[in-house]
Amino acid sequence: MDTDLPASLSGLLAADRRVAADLINRDCVCISVDHESLKRALEEGEGTVSHAEVLATRPHLFANSVVFVSEANLARMARIIAVLEKVVSLPAYRERVLAYAPPVARYSPGAAGVFLGYDFHLGPDGPQLIEINSNAGGALLNARLLRAQRACCAPVASMMPAQTPVDAALVAMFREEWHLARSAAALRPLAHIVIVDQRPGEQYLAPEFELFRQLFEANGIGAMVADPAELSFDGERLHCRGQVIDLVYNRLTDFALEEPQHAALRAAYLADAVVLTPHPQTHALFADKRNLAALGDDCWLREIGLNEDERLLLSSSIPRTEQVLPAQAEAFWASRRQWFFKPVAGFGSRATYRGDKVTRRVFEEVSRGGYVAQAVVQPSLRRLLVDGVEQDFKVDLRNYVYRGAVQLVSARLYRGQTTNFRTPGGGFAAVFPVPCQGLAGSCR
Repeated sequence: MDTDLPASLSGLLAADRRVAADLINRDCVCISVDHESLKRALEEGEGTVSHAEVLATRPHLFANSVVFVSEANLARMARIIAVLEKVVSLPAYRERVLAYAPPVARYSPGAAGVFLGYDFHLGPDGPQLIEINSNAGGALLNARLLRAQRACCAPVASMMPAQTPVDAALVAMFREEWHLARSAAALRPLAHIVIVDQRPGEQYLAPEFELFRQLFEANGIGAMVADPAELSFDGERLHCRGQVIDLVYNRLTDFALEEPQHAALRAAYLADAVVLTPHPQTHALFADKRNLAALGDDCWLREIGLNEDERLLLSSSIPRTEQVLPAQAEAFWASRRQWFFKPVAGFGSRATYRGDKVTRRVFEEVSRGGYVAQAVVQPSLRRLLVDGVEQDFKVDLRNYVYRGAVQLVSARLYRGQTTNFRTPGGGFAAVFPVPCQGLAGSCR
């Protein structure tokens, strides 16, 4: 029901928007997702994505409400991303991180790489960068989810974001990749895209693959979804099901294309016979977890040209990260409660361990190498009503970024150690900015 906000909350709304966002996340438990609108958003194409089937097979893909984030925190995340993109462009940074990257990552194909995912927790001191992903999934699903929000109470109504043409921007991004990777003399319209992943129909985000296929087709670009085994390279062109392919939208998690089944794609990529996005160099420059240690090296960042304000922003926004080496194993074990252990080329929270939960046996594997230790940053919380019971969910914020520009910010709600899409009531959630003007009303 709608009532007035408590006096304490009303005062804080005027005093500190970041605190206000936390309080709204705690006190606003109304359901904002309109499933009729979500059904239309998912099924508007050829109708091959079924809203009912998505909910039946992936019941925890979408949360039923939004996450509130202050405009100040959204702006700060954008500033952090801008500084990081500047660092990545510096020759000294590229030399440092490519030195430990797989050899294939030293090939520069021209394309920038679609769907960088900058993942943050909102700690007491503001946004904390947990990791960067080079083929972040969920952007199109979240764009459709954003279109399915309703004003379920007065505060939500006052914060409904303007509808922006996210779909059009995503198509433009792929066309931009095509232009970046092809010289003007060789340039022609982008005609054929293949979306590639291992056994794509079995992937949890398979509905998004189909949504992308429909989106490309609706914009005059032939598209298909395929397993890498369906690709072949004749020395000049990459083929899939008899069709010459211009661009591969890469959803593989073999970031260096080292597995035998990816040989045709790797050969075509290195021969510049196809545009691959994202590509191995994108992962090496942005997503290797060892890079976070470099980005936290203040003295080195000063040497390579960052000014004091930029260094201060990074030092206050990137949790301490260190590479786990056998020589320091006992020290890490003794201090394990303060660390989160992550594989350097990990994805999707796989093989990640919170230090206070890790067993000695598992830690022995971690200490052999291939891991970083990152200082634990507790996530912020979102309270929701699930089956009539109020429950607190952890919040992970993802910024989808292309060439330094934030295209979309979404949230993932979960319980447990890591994001998992297995928590009843959790899943992807839209993000609403808490504005700088006063709010009225409540939504309990």
